Amino acid sequence: MNPPLAVSGDNVTDASDFDDRPPEAVAAAAPEQSADGPLYAVGIGPGNLEYLTPRGERTVREADAVVGFETVVDYVAERVDGETFACGYDDERETLRAFADRVADGAAGTAVLMGDPNFSGYQFLGRVERAVDRPVRVIPGISSLQIAASRARTPMEDSTFVTLHKRGDLAADRERLRADAGERHLLVLPRPYDVMPGDVAADLLDAGASDSLTALVYERLTHDDEAVTRTSLGELATHAGGSGPDETPFSDLSVLVVRAETADSGGGGSGGADSRGEGS
Repeated sequence: MNPPLAVSGDNVTDASDFDDRPPEAVAAAAPEQSADGPLYAVGIGPGNLEYLTPRGERTVREADAVVGFETVVDYVAERVDGETFACGYDDERETLRAFADRVADGAAGTAVLMGDPNFSGYQFLGRVERAVDRPVRVIPGISSLQIAASRARTPMEDSTFVTLHKRGDLAADRERLRADAGERHLLVLPRPYDVMPGDVAADLLDAGASDSLTALVYERLTHDDEAVTRTSLGELATHAGGSGPDETPFSDLSVLVVRAETADSGGGGSGGADSRGEGS
């Protein structure tokens, strides 16, 4: 995916001409700095607006211009009073440029991201920062990872968290999961639809993880149709393969939890039995 455009004088140039770092590196390059009239990046939570923080809601409502992926913008549409700039992957570059133009004209701008940007949002955050060329202040939200950790009773201090829900090479992230499988709880954001829960399970088994580890797949957390599948790592691996929504039983809003071997009695899973039901 090409980086957003930057404007230099009367000439439109590609931002990578000046900075060839990946966008997540741009976002994490330095601590936030105080600035007058900063832009904001708001984590909206897992989609249920009961989990949108009051600070985040106020920032969204007070913005003159709100940018984000279409699904995210749709979740907060009823809280937006300003102009919206919704994009997909194909038109992300052009949409960010239009948003940057509004900000350059004096609009108060806010980017919206799912969950908490600090868990799985730095690629988009970095692209926003490149487009606007101004400080962006992050307003954290509640991540679906936090909800999943609560449901699965896997405290973060005893867990390894990895997001695979990003563009680019995932080799280092997958190696972290292989190294810690069985020793620590694993909290994983899969990548729709080529690295889904079944694919992660198969990869862990190839690395020597026990097929009896308890695996839980949480879908659409905090929504009315929230569901959980409790199974074993070996059974979950039977769903590996595929690259589209029709080739996996799990949704694009899934979180995988693999419990540590010592966490469950006998270290076992649920014998391959799947169960689904609505959560709270």
